[in-house]
Amino acid sequence: MSFETPIKDNPGDLVPGGPENTPASDGLVRTQEILEKFDKESSTRTLSNAYFAKIFFWLCVGVSLYHFVTSFWGTPVVLKHRSLHVAMMLSLGFIMYPFGKRSSRQKVSWWDWALIILAVSVPLYVWSDYLGIVERAGNPNVPDMVMATILVLLVLESTRRITGWALPVLSLIFILYGLYGRNLPGMFGMFVHRGYTWMQLSNNFFANTEGIYGSSVSVSASYIFLFILFGAVMGRSGMGGFFNDIAMALAGHTKGGPAKVSVIASGLLGSINGSAVANVVTTGAFTIPLMKKTGYSREFAGAVEASASVGGQLLPPVMGAAAFIMAENLGVRYSVIIVHAAIPALLYYLGILIQVQLRASKNGLLGLPKNQLPRAWDVLRDKGHLIFPIFFLLYMLFFSGTTVLYSAVATIVVTIAVACFKKATRMNFHDICDSFAEGARATVAVAVACACVGIIVGVSSKTGFGLTMANTIISLGQRDLLFTLLFTMVTCMILGMGLPSIPAYIITATIAAPALEKLNIPPIASHMFAFYFAMFANLTPPVALAAFAAAGLSGGNPMKTGFASVKLAIAGFIVPYMFIYSPQLLLIDTSLPEGIRVALGASIGVLMIGAAVEGYLFTKMHVLLRLVSFAGALCLIDSDLYTDLVGVAILVALLAIQRFIAQKESTKRA
Repeated sequence: MSFETPIKDNPGDLVPGGPENTPASDGLVRTQEILEKFDKESSTRTLSNAYFAKIFFWLCVGVSLYHFVTSFWGTPVVLKHRSLHVAMMLSLGFIMYPFGKRSSRQKVSWWDWALIILAVSVPLYVWSDYLGIVERAGNPNVPDMVMATILVLLVLESTRRITGWALPVLSLIFILYGLYGRNLPGMFGMFVHRGYTWMQLSNNFFANTEGIYGSSVSVSASYIFLFILFGAVMGRSGMGGFFNDIAMALAGHTKGGPAKVSVIASGLLGSINGSAVANVVTTGAFTIPLMKKTGYSREFAGAVEASASVGGQLLPPVMGAAAFIMAENLGVRYSVIIVHAAIPALLYYLGILIQVQLRASKNGLLGLPKNQLPRAWDVLRDKGHLIFPIFFLLYMLFFSGTTVLYSAVATIVVTIAVACFKKATRMNFHDICDSFAEGARATVAVAVACACVGIIVGVSSKTGFGLTMANTIISLGQRDLLFTLLFTMVTCMILGMGLPSIPAYIITATIAAPALEKLNIPPIASHMFAFYFAMFANLTPPVALAAFAAAGLSGGNPMKTGFASVKLAIAGFIVPYMFIYSPQLLLIDTSLPEGIRVALGASIGVLMIGAAVEGYLFTKMHVLLRLVSFAGALCLIDSDLYTDLVGVAILVALLAIQRFIAQKESTKRA
């Protein structure tokens, strides 16, 4: 959906997909094409009727204002507020997203208007007969069932348009399971339940807070909306350009500098915007051509961008908004999630940076000339004030004692005020309105997906499927922790395949995380484990959306880019096992010195994994030494002091051997 407004961030003069000097305007078109191909959420209409486009614009602004004001002054009662939120998101979704590829991209069809009227009718019914619906919960009448059926169909259709078929089909499978689970054949006997009628199921989706209007929509209507709005306001102020410029200034001149710029900028931006694919094309349009120009292969350049963009959702403080869902599921403060997530996320990025450095050293890739790069001081002088809102947000979350919602509202206000300090970042009334409209638009995909996930969660809670699945995973793992972790990992990656990050986490947290909790794994570690592997479904073939989008930008082979992304993110696949066996990495029930010791050991392990994967440490490594390096890294998974000492001893030996070989090779060349 385009409002034809200028943006303050420029993706650069060089763009992928053609000659190195392709104009930036062509790059924007190319970027949009890739977004629409690999990210259904970006395939939106551009309204041709200027009058209606203005109405839609102000409608989006009004939706954001409703959430902004109610977050500060208080919302209506739960069911009323959530039904209104879902109706707003559905209505915007039917305007923004066409029915199919052949549908008009310039105007809204009559059947879309009919669906919008139906979407609005649901909250009207809830608000007009709220007490009756609450009193009849569990014993609905025919009008309740009709409205519930309309709601389910609207959510499924809107989700199909926005995210594709994967999530609606999975939801339909769960609905069928809820209806006919009593008739499952013998081999699936463990999943048999007593069976429910459509009236019972639909009422569970509609009239309580366990289905569509459940916790996922609750978080969408509050935390997620506000923090997406915060990201839109920061983007309008020029934060994306600041991230790129400061990363270029700090790392652009080093070995493999453009790749490090990609890692840093994508991590910072990805933490705020929450969409791996959108992050790939936003920063990748700038960094991928630079990486190719420096000497990296097309597949490796795409893999760097994809792995760094996916990692942004693991990185505090915002974590792509999934942290709010986790806090809600665990019943803890949002700031607690940030603390637990910090060290594993940094280890993930350390692993990528180590491989980038080793690859650059192995291939003799240099950085960019300093005279072509911005100076850090100049960047900080021009846009450094934009960092202040992030520190303000952290202060509000950790030390102010206020609620997360109040903190978010205050931070949005502070961001607008701070942006006024400099002319280049100053936001006028139109910029503010445009960011509010963008916030509403950007929330639609997440909110609708959260509503659809509510169907799956509702069936799981009604039938006890989540508990049954946990017992099944444990049974397959024969109560052995390592095998249970492996089965849980596979389950999470399958469930997260092709799904947006937030619904992927909600589903895995509902179905897979309980298996680990039943083995006395701390709940935060169980949920973080599920979260990591749900996110990595964006990188792992055959459905690696982030990697495929990066390949579209780099011109590389999509499947090769996907496997290269997995290789780059290999430390991220090991880190979850590390914090399961060493909860100190999550700072769970540990002292700071002990946490630092475990983090240092894990960092050494990440270095050894990188050396083993790249086959380089001072010079090329023999296959046997690569295996030894990987084995040493595995010794550091458990925080036991003796295994840590073994791992460190292996690293010292490897450093000595590789240094000796490198010096010997240097002498021969001389």
